Amino acid sequence: MHTLQESYRGLSLVMELNWDRIIYLATIIIALGAGAWLGTL
Repeated sequence: MHTLQESYRGLSLVMELNWDRIIYLATIIIALGAGAWLGTL
């Protein structure tokens, strides 16, 4: 249980420090998906 709590704490720290990069990456993926969807119309 202690290991799970420590890994969760570490994961939340990584998310807190890199949230802007995650949003940036998600925006690019969504834009590429939307472009591909519009290209099929």
